[in-house]
Amino acid sequence: MAIPSVHPAVSGGHVDWARIRADFPLLQREVHGKPLVYLDSANTGQKPAAVIDAVDDFYRHHNANVSRAVHALGSEATEAYEASRRKLAKFLNVRPDELVLCSGTTFAINLVAYSWALPRLKAGDAIVVSRMEHHANIVPWQLVAQRTGATIKVAEIHDNGELDLDALYAQLTPEVKLLAVTHVSNVLGTVNPVREICCEARKRGITTVVDGSQAAPHRPLDVASIGCDFYALTGHKMAGPTGTGALWARKETLDAMPPFIGGGEMIKEVRFDGTVFNDAPHKFEAGTPNIAGFIGLGAAVDYLSSIGMANIEAREQTLLAHATEELSKIDGLRIFGSAREKAAVISFQIAGAHSHDLATLLDLEGVAVRSGQHCAHPLLQFFGVAATCRASFAFYNTHQEVDALVAAIHKSRRLLG
Repeated sequence: MAIPSVHPAVSGGHVDWARIRADFPLLQREVHGKPLVYLDSANTGQKPAAVIDAVDDFYRHHNANVSRAVHALGSEATEAYEASRRKLAKFLNVRPDELVLCSGTTFAINLVAYSWALPRLKAGDAIVVSRMEHHANIVPWQLVAQRTGATIKVAEIHDNGELDLDALYAQLTPEVKLLAVTHVSNVLGTVNPVREICCEARKRGITTVVDGSQAAPHRPLDVASIGCDFYALTGHKMAGPTGTGALWARKETLDAMPPFIGGGEMIKEVRFDGTVFNDAPHKFEAGTPNIAGFIGLGAAVDYLSSIGMANIEAREQTLLAHATEELSKIDGLRIFGSAREKAAVISFQIAGAHSHDLATLLDLEGVAVRSGQHCAHPLLQFFGVAATCRASFAFYNTHQEVDALVAAIHKSRRLLG
């Protein structure tokens, strides 16, 4: 079923969020006999029925491999797969032939690390990585540095969770060849001024990699205007299936990079004395892709677009404001990150309560939050803590669920003594 260009719940600048929420089947279930309050969307987003139906329809009616067969099913699968690439490109305001489809941000950043950085970096070069990065935007650069002799420099943050921009720009010295920075922190919710950061890097001839995993699901994006060299995102955080994502780079950049993985589909001709590779982006897409997943991601893009990313961002900001106000009233509760521009993520601790214990008790009340280090060990080390709980909100959440979180915390505190 085609998704309308404007969701029926959107009318005259008003959005019926209860009607939007009803699109998500999983949100109707109970956990431990309590209504589910899902506050872990920074980990993975829930899927609307339209996405689930798109995947189901592909397997029921169109299942075939892409770019290999001339029969009807093969043509249908290929067209649907490439249509998803075009939809995602439009969503990001980039060209389809500049968008590599892959399993997610982790794969995308590793592609840059091994196909762009590894052949170019050498001893004496430096890579700058911010303190607030997810491990997916730290570990690949460490591996490249080990193999090339390059070094890692850390861009530090202020106590409120904002990047220290003056210190960052001072670090961008001639030996720095690459800067890796997140658009939105998965722990703090900090929204980094990536356009300004990339502009400063570009003045110095430094290549930039932006992790957009936590930005793409929650705010309008114009990747072309950011001015970065690479932008990575993950589909399952933006209402799409797992195992989907993309890497954007300019066509000339992709053309200058060797393939990352060899196999079928990424070639034009194979001989034992040499291989002629396919054009970008296909030369980076070896093997059979997650076809159904990307068709589902195309449906997710249609769905998000039908609501409007500006509407989604505004809704989530109201939830963030409500949650911040109510959680701040709880004695002994510490919120990590108070950046001036922040996405709907709140990491917190309660004095005397281990984060895993608290999360377990919240789960018994039906409230799902994440606990741990959130794949951001260096960031938590900065704050001197071993773990936090994290409540992350999406447009399908409600203000009543914020109140349910607060009530569950109060009840859990009493049980923890």
